[in-house]
Amino acid sequence: MNILGISAFYHDSAACLLRDGEIIAAAQEERFSRKKHDAAFPRHAVDYCLEEGGIGESSKLDLVAFYEKPFVKCDRLFSTYLGVAPRGVRSFLKAVPVWIKQKIWIKQILRDELSFDGPILFPEHHEAHAASAFFPSPFEEAAILTIDGVGEWATTTIGRGRGNRVELLAELHFPHSLGLLYSAFTYYLGFRVNSGEYKVMGLAPYGEPRFRDLILSEIIELKRDGSLRLNLAHFDFMAGLTMTNRSFARLFGMPRREPEAELTQQHMDVARSLQAVTEEVMLRMARHAREVTGSRNLCLAGGVALNCVGNGRILREGSFDKIWIQPAAGDAGGALGAAMLAWHHYRDQPRAARNDHDAQHASLLGPAFDAREFVERGKVPHEKLREAELMPRVAALLEERKVIGWFQGRMEFGPRALGNRSILADPRVPEMQATLNEKIKFREGFRPFAPAVLRERVQEYFELAAPSPYMLLVAPVKTAGAATEQGAAGGNGFGGRLRAVQSSIPAVTHVDYSARVQTVEERENPRFHRLLRAFEERTGCAVLINTSFNVRGEPPVCSVEDAYRCFMATGIDYLVLGDYLLDKRQQEARSAPPAVPSRSWIADEYERIDRSPRALRRFGLTIAVVLGVLAALMIRRNGTAAAPLAAGAVVLILAAQFTPAHLAKFHRLWTMLSLVMGWIMTRVILTIVFFVVLTPIGLLQRLVGRRAFDVAFRTAAETYWKPRASAFDAASYEKQF
Repeated sequence: MNILGISAFYHDSAACLLRDGEIIAAAQEERFSRKKHDAAFPRHAVDYCLEEGGIGESSKLDLVAFYEKPFVKCDRLFSTYLGVAPRGVRSFLKAVPVWIKQKIWIKQILRDELSFDGPILFPEHHEAHAASAFFPSPFEEAAILTIDGVGEWATTTIGRGRGNRVELLAELHFPHSLGLLYSAFTYYLGFRVNSGEYKVMGLAPYGEPRFRDLILSEIIELKRDGSLRLNLAHFDFMAGLTMTNRSFARLFGMPRREPEAELTQQHMDVARSLQAVTEEVMLRMARHAREVTGSRNLCLAGGVALNCVGNGRILREGSFDKIWIQPAAGDAGGALGAAMLAWHHYRDQPRAARNDHDAQHASLLGPAFDAREFVERGKVPHEKLREAELMPRVAALLEERKVIGWFQGRMEFGPRALGNRSILADPRVPEMQATLNEKIKFREGFRPFAPAVLRERVQEYFELAAPSPYMLLVAPVKTAGAATEQGAAGGNGFGGRLRAVQSSIPAVTHVDYSARVQTVEERENPRFHRLLRAFEERTGCAVLINTSFNVRGEPPVCSVEDAYRCFMATGIDYLVLGDYLLDKRQQEARSAPPAVPSRSWIADEYERIDRSPRALRRFGLTIAVVLGVLAALMIRRNGTAAAPLAAGAVVLILAAQFTPAHLAKFHRLWTMLSLVMGWIMTRVILTIVFFVVLTPIGLLQRLVGRRAFDVAFRTAAETYWKPRASAFDAASYEKQF
């Protein structure tokens, strides 16, 4: 049985193919489209999954599963506007046209895009997250914690996984959300929401948590069991186009940082304070999940599960013996979770836990490419080496402080580079962090780099007993703390701390003596493991810098062409494509393949419109009929004016019949004018609807005490967790509400 899981239309759209419960393929659309966090229907990702599965066309699928219930999400959207009206019109005008045009028609869009007439399932958003966390895990039973911004109404859930069932037990509801809290601070600190949260996490160790108590007293109410409430007086995400308001800025005594502006110590202190609060919330939630389920195993998913510092705290503080985190913990992983719910819940198929390893296949689930045609037929200067020659050669180049672009096998699913689409370097070189940030990645200098370490050597370098194959746990560096003369000479300022030598592997040791660790096992990624072994044999160090193969603002590379383009546009010294070694010095005379150009929304809309000869012919005939009617109406009043209209109609009929291609430019101009006029008219109508219909209804509801969500900040309640009905109903998956 072939099941296709899809997440789309919000951010990080993706597709996943399951065959008889086994993950065959999974990929994010951004890797193919080259648009970071692409939210469009994952056309390229779907095509890849079908090709990888040997399925000629999507009509041969047995089931399709979408990762949430669109109508429930729509209900939350309109309930929010009713709850805040007459505020919120700008947000309403931005969000509702997308729903009218696309999101309430998701079922039909899926049928049209896939040419699929079979069953389409709609599990809940957080249920899909929970399934993505538990079903691929190595556990027979486990507690499940999903934390993100918001799904339909839920923002956080606690659940239990056992056998082939995932059961959600309790949840927190919008607008009270740890994910939205973190995104609000991300916005306040000048980074992009749903993209820059990891920058805040990386910035935090440079500060002190001096605003921690302020956050806990004025911005968030936190209960002992991890349930929480936000003080909505300081946020604007419900009614406006920003995450925070002026009241939020007044609390911290400074305005929102403008993007790319200088980072001050106060910004770092705010980031550190937020991270401290986030870790405390995650710890309390984890302890409560332990109490509720009684399990010693924990599975994590949702965007907040990418907070690897918090994950490391949960593991170290002992509420659970083992934890497993979905590598694609954000919305992309929802495609995988939806497909697995279709298999285990809807089809009631059994699940066998593997105990010693997970079912994620090292998350190397994307496409593989043969570099031979690109390199040899394209006459790209190269060396082709046998593996026995390649590994020591690359190890020697790394020892010589060269930066290596490493392109091997299948692409990773999820945001982390795990050794197949990676940029590699020597972690022992103190200045390597600055070199990579400034000359390779073109990003902020404070951003840390992750170490990839041989699984069998991890405890020699890090205080980490558990495996961390997906780079989702932060652990202290064992060799950290002994400052050298060079480190001491760095000074106490921001730049000085960046230059300081923190350990024997300084380029991957963050300012707080920690590192985001990836453990590499031979059975999961044998080639990357062999490279680490070769580097260890040459240098005595079993660690390499491993960062994603991309530059700032772009998704990680997917194809050979993407890798070569990034190689040529950056300071990477050598590129390894499979068995081919490319030296930058030999490539300089060659031009890199052109990058994918960015386009306006009008151009994107035009690309979706049918421009076939048949469509152009229909367009020409339609305009000809309009001109003919106008000519007939005018002929009695002004025959002279009617003649050009009639002549134009004849010309259009002839062109449509014999040369429709000549109508393409006219069709494009007409279409774009129509799009602009439609955009204007839609917003005029929606503005009227908002103030004439929604606002009176919303005010009346609030007058009689009815509101879809609770805005109270502090209450006498012992907990804000809301229990879930435990009855399982497979038929509910067939409904969008």
